[in-house]
Amino acid sequence: MSGYQDGRLRTRWRRATRLLAAAAAMVTGSAGLAVVLTTGPAAAGISPAQRAALAAPAVTGVTAGGAHTCAVLADGGLWCWGSNYSGQLGDGTTTNRSTPARVGTATWLGVDAGSGHTCGVRTDGTLWCWGSNYRGQLGDGTTTSRSTPVRVGTATTWARVSAGPAHTCAVRTDGTLWCWGFNRTSQLGVGVSPYVATTPLQVGTATNWASVTTGFAHTCGVRTDGTLWCWGYSSDGQLGLGALGSQTTPAQVGTATTWTGVTAGYAHTCGVRSGTLWCWGENGYGQLGVSGSFQTTPVQVDATTTWSRVGASGDTSCAVRTDGSLWCWGKNTTGQVGDGTTTHRFTPTRVGTATVWTGGFDVTDHNCAVRTDGSLWCWGDNSGGQVGDGTTTQRSTPAQVTLLG
Repeated sequence: MSGYQDGRLRTRWRRATRLLAAAAAMVTGSAGLAVVLTTGPAAAGISPAQRAALAAPAVTGVTAGGAHTCAVLADGGLWCWGSNYSGQLGDGTTTNRSTPARVGTATWLGVDAGSGHTCGVRTDGTLWCWGSNYRGQLGDGTTTSRSTPVRVGTATTWARVSAGPAHTCAVRTDGTLWCWGFNRTSQLGVGVSPYVATTPLQVGTATNWASVTTGFAHTCGVRTDGTLWCWGYSSDGQLGLGALGSQTTPAQVGTATTWTGVTAGYAHTCGVRSGTLWCWGENGYGQLGVSGSFQTTPVQVDATTTWSRVGASGDTSCAVRTDGSLWCWGKNTTGQVGDGTTTHRFTPTRVGTATVWTGGFDVTDHNCAVRTDGSLWCWGDNSGGQVGDGTTTQRSTPAQVTLLG
């Protein structure tokens, strides 16, 4: 989804040098993991739980799937929680979890969650996926769902990955782009066939892809020259090409060469260029951040020029400014806008007053974000325990999820 929308991107955090340096500084090993939800003012003094939280590895990246969440810690450990009907938590079961469970003992660079599957890149450059696989989205050559990570091919040069509802795309360190899974609307970017690809297929011959993002039936990516490309189905203009219909291979969106990130929602897309924010596609809930109907080409969201990163999934969007403030808009049925209401918002609405949001966040019917101190906060739909607070209570404002080592 948007899990590594670089600007995902999945977001997220995924720099090997920083991760390895942080891991070297940490004391490895953990007897277990507990979760404490903090919603009120801090008590005087420091409790044993707070001391433990301070000692625990910080969160470096987070991804929000359809009804599950995964986070990578500074020690490279991966933890997942929420709905697990297809094994998308990777813990070897199909049991829902309202508190985090560690996924094996491997160390990870980054991870991205789709609707019912999850994929991640390990520190050794290998790519692994797990969960739902009915359309081949795991890339292991089968359509068999997996409750533990299964390796995708033999390459050791994967850099980032984006998992959509039923297809997955990833970029390698050589700048090549690969996609697999469902291709009914040409969302793989390789033409109208195959209908389903169970192993990665290279998208064109370009070797300058910087990032990729997967929507419901479309895909977009940014190249190292700052150009933006989209393909797949444009039911509501989500490709940004000025027309409705399908695009079977990557097509450039406009002529701008200053795009720094892009993120694909269900049927809308948003991107950042030179500090300005642009969205296009379906707008029934205000997910474009402007009033009016769908847009077939990028439209600027207000006049602010300090946007640093945007995330979108489903019919909701969020973005961070360079001052560290977080803003959300669009569908708010489950409180995912984070403003304490369930009212849909057609313009960016500030989430609280904090100015310490790093840009490491992910958006769906529930949202999660990381602050500069490495703390993790989640809100919105919690029907599967995806907020991670040990309950299934919906949250309309961010609540801290403290991981205790």
